[in-house]
Amino acid sequence: MRMDLKHVLVLAHCIFGLAFAATPVATLMAASLDGKVFVVDSGPKGQPADEKDDVLTFRESRFHSKSCDKYGFGTAAYTTTNEGGNVVFTTETTSEKQGRLAWRGKIEGGTIEGTVVHYRKPGFFNRNPEPRELWFKGRVKE
Repeated sequence: MRMDLKHVLVLAHCIFGLAFAATPVATLMAASLDGKVFVVDSGPKGQPADEKDDVLTFRESRFHSKSCDKYGFGTAAYTTTNEGGNVVFTTETTSEKQGRLAWRGKIEGGTIEGTVVHYRKPGFFNRNPEPRELWFKGRVKE
């Protein structure tokens, strides 16, 4: 079958249109965390929880961990993706004294779980501190 330039352009337009039409739907599905609040427990990787009932809030495209307030960590913008029908978020909160926390979590139904890597700020006695990995797990706040 021989196609002229007009048919090739129409076909290309249709293919690109379908590809871009799916993008907003996936983005809308993944961007559904605003207004969600979760209660989580957390602890060092491989160990039991040492922090109970932290409140994680997603509001106005920002993430907040209530338990991290006492260490100087504030809110931060978060991003989301859709992985296998679940919303996955990432964000990074910072503290002038404590360093930064890199969050990655997955929301499945009413549950949330993920990891936090604490990149501690270097100090006089520890010029190159090792990152510390933590876990968190919880449920939507009712």
